[in-house]
Amino acid sequence: MRRPFRLSNRSPFRPGMDTDEFEKLVEEALAEIPRSFRKLIDNVAVLVEEESPEGRRLLGLYHGVPYQYRSPAVYGNISPDVIVIYKRPIEEISRTPEEIKQQVKLTVLHEVGHYFGLNESELRDIEAEILSGRRDREK
Repeated sequence: MRRPFRLSNRSPFRPGMDTDEFEKLVEEALAEIPRSFRKLIDNVAVLVEEESPEGRRLLGLYHGVPYQYRSPAVYGNISPDVIVIYKRPIEEISRTPEEIKQQVKLTVLHEVGHYFGLNESELRDIEAEILSGRRDREK
């Protein structure tokens, strides 16, 4: 059956997935964080949104109080921190469903890294190590 033509900014050559499937990838990425770190994550809401904020090209965003600044004396009765993973930007930079999965993992790891207080430079180094390790295993 032929689908009707719809004007959109998405290339028909880029993969996409339904939101439930994408959210499952986010859950799987969270579950793959080492237990020693996962047990330290507290008071954080993880959300999936279709688009990044207008005028910004983000794959994810962390908003909150990084872990090293939390203490019972100064961190009580505070709204949850929020990690948002943006679906469409991840799909747009991915060429295959496997690349979407890989990018979701990297983005979740990146935003959780911000929760633990890592800066962009440190996170880029970690991501480069992960990617180079994957490339070595694929050879």
